[in-house]
Amino acid sequence: MSGMRAKRPLRDPVREAPGPKLKNYITPAGLQRLKDEHRFLLRRERPAVTQVVSWAAANGDRSENVDYLYGKRRLRQIDSRIRFLTKRIDAAEVVDPAVPRPGAAAARVFFGATVTYEDATGEEHVISIVGLDEVDLDRRYISWMSPLARALMKSTTGDRVVLRAPTKTEQLEILDVEYIPIPIEPFREPPGAESATVLSDALKT
Repeated sequence: MSGMRAKRPLRDPVREAPGPKLKNYITPAGLQRLKDEHRFLLRRERPAVTQVVSWAAANGDRSENVDYLYGKRRLRQIDSRIRFLTKRIDAAEVVDPAVPRPGAAAARVFFGATVTYEDATGEEHVISIVGLDEVDLDRRYISWMSPLARALMKSTTGDRVVLRAPTKTEQLEILDVEYIPIPIEPFREPPGAESATVLSDALKT
């Protein structure tokens, strides 16, 4: 009919242009730990769990098969972790804390710095600025994206900076900035890994 409007073609939804990928600053040892875990999950743990799932699937009703249901859930967890590790490794921007910085940068706080500072009460603290995947509060390794690291960034010995955190605001004095090796715990196979059980069973046969 002449009174009917012609149908317009459907438009695809407008998609925002992807923003810049956030760099994953990390030490060489930290990146190696991610790679070691990725390799372990992909080459050892996932095949071992897949083997258990296949064995359990052959044992009857899957809906009530605890081994099968647990194995499938574990596979989903492994695949999710592998995807996460792949993204973190692909985005890695490696910075070696022990490499000397040129000129004035050697005395200023950047990623990889070990900083001694004094808080508002006069107490001294020593922290090292590391990647998101390397945070270890027991060792005082803090993320470069944490409020404390952001407050310290680009400061040098003798500077006073203001830490603005959700729970407090305080002034800190920088006592020392140095670039030295930051020991990172290597990846260790977790206790109870399925791959260890499968290997143990294979050795018994």
